[in-house]
Formats: sequence, structure tokens, C-alpha cells
Amino acid sequence: MSYDRFLLKFSLFTLCVLFCLMFMGGYVSSSGVGLSCPEWPLCPHGLVPSAEFLIEYTHRSIAATTGLLVFLTAVFVVRGKNPERSTKIFSVIAAGAVLGQIALGATVITEKLHALLVTAHLGLGLVLYSSLIFVVINTFYNNQKIKSSLSSSLSPSQTPPSTSISFDSSSPNAKRSANFFTGKSDL
Repeated sequence: MSYDRFLLKFSLFTLCVLFCLMFMGGYVSSSGVGLSCPEWPLCPHGLVPSAEFLIEYTHRSIAATTGLLVFLTAVFVVRGKNPERSTKIFSVIAAGAVLGQIALGATVITEKLHALLVTAHLGLGLVLYSSLIFVVINTFYNNQKIKSSLSSSLSPSQTPPSTSISFDSSSPNAKRSANFFTGKSDL
């Protein structure tokens, strides 16, 4: 697998995990269990919480995983040879948004779910999601450009056979087809 295909798959996977995190965050918020884990970053009883903390703890675990994936995506994009400058910028924006989300998430818990902070947490999550969408789309189009430049740089003996169909308009069948479509009859 080439580096660019790996980057595309990895960034798309990161985007999907981020979507699941946002879905889970919405569930945590709407079900009212946002403060079931009153401590941050861990719930009471450490790494393995009791059942009453399971929903919030799952959200935090997915958030930690997502943060790591976003940072790795940013590292792969910034260190890559092919990504465009704008892709690198948006991957760094996404990594910065993760840091902001961590800080906001902790503040939301310590401030007991203040509405303005919860809204800012969602808004920054949307910035993060949008930035990753940009990275995925640019990586896809960058891969398309690389593929087309590779196929155009092949010598004529290496190019795959053409799939176009030649058409001899002087053949009797061609004349019949043309007459058929114009409404003329050869009878």
C-alpha cells in the first residue's frame, strides 16, 4: 500500500471515529449523564469504573482514542511529501482543536455543565470535524492527481489498451443504425 493510500484510509478512519465520538457526546448530553463522572480525567474507581459511570467513561475513552488518531493524522500529513500546504494547515488546525476540546471538556466537567461551555465544546467539535473533512477530501483529490500523473508518465508500451470503440461509418450496419435513429427506412 502506498503512503498516500494509507494516509487517505487513516484520515477517513479518524473522521469516522470522530463522528462516533460526536454521536456519543450528543447522547451523553441529552441523557443527562454528563456529570455522572464528576472527576476529570478519570471516573471514581480509576481506570475501570462502576456501571453507573459507563456511558460517560465510554465517551471519555473514545475521546482519548480520537485525540490520538487526530494527532497521528496531523503528523502523517505534515511529514508527508505529497500533501498540499492547505491540507497540512487544516491538519494542524484539527490537532489544535483537539487540545482545545480536551481543555474545554475538562472545564465543562469542573464547571458543572455550564451551558455556554457545553455550546463552545460542541462548536469546537464542529471545527475539528470540518477540518478533518477538509483533510480527507484534499487527500482524496491529491491521490487522484498522483494517479493521473503516474498514468500519464507511463510510456506508450506501458499504457493499458484503450477501451474506446472505433466506428466505421461506411459499413452497412452503421448506415442502418443512422437511418433508424433519424426515422428513415432502408426498405
